[in-house]
Amino acid sequence: MSGLTEPQRLRSLVVEDEWPARNYLVELLEASQRAEVVGAVATAEEAEAALSKGSGLVVDVAFVDVQLSSHDRAGLELARALLQSRPGLMIVFATAFEQHALEAFELGVVDYLLKPFSDERVLQCLNRLQARMPPAGTAVGPVRIVARRKKNLVFLAPEEIWAFEAADRLTFVHTAHGRFDLDLSLAAIEISLGRALTRVHRNWLVNAAFIRELERDGSETRLFVGTSLASSGLHVPVARERAQQIKDMLLANTTGLRRP
Repeated sequence: MSGLTEPQRLRSLVVEDEWPARNYLVELLEASQRAEVVGAVATAEEAEAALSKGSGLVVDVAFVDVQLSSHDRAGLELARALLQSRPGLMIVFATAFEQHALEAFELGVVDYLLKPFSDERVLQCLNRLQARMPPAGTAVGPVRIVARRKKNLVFLAPEEIWAFEAADRLTFVHTAHGRFDLDLSLAAIEISLGRALTRVHRNWLVNAAFIRELERDGSETRLFVGTSLASSGLHVPVARERAQQIKDMLLANTTGLRRP
């Protein structure tokens, strides 16, 4: 008798507003014997409700269409929100639009399925997803970041980290203890620590808890990130297309500023 165990079936949520495509993907997932579809919804709002803490639904992976209810980017915005609010949730885009692939992988999605779906391609995707799953019964402890300082290994708790930076084909982690080298890409880091991090630039992920100042200089926006305003820290660029989103995020749940 073999000591190998069957792969854990992936608890899956399908988010697709066209019912023929939704039903077909559900059938492919169920027929693979690698996935259990625990929900199939048509809108981003229904997906967020299904994945809310009070729903009781346990989901390993969400298959999301980029275009939902005629909104070209609704799926992208849903994926960004889910990756921040549901650490550990894997996202796969299942769409007819190939032009969003680069942005999707920068967000941290695991795979990108193009319509029309095939059982071979879906199975390949599920194999990739299952390779990321911990073995059944494995106790998952708190994530720690392992970085390099020359030949030494440095172990960092997520709450110590100010920001991650991609530069010159390398990745760095910034903390009050200094800057250290990492072997992971920003996309991989976003998957592991998504809820604690904010993508402010294609080359920067920031721990919002350490943002101390929003700096404006003409059309340029930067963040000062550090332990306090009086301490040494980082000046992090904010991409122009993200500047308003970052400002709104920082002003949420605050008082003291007159609003328009």
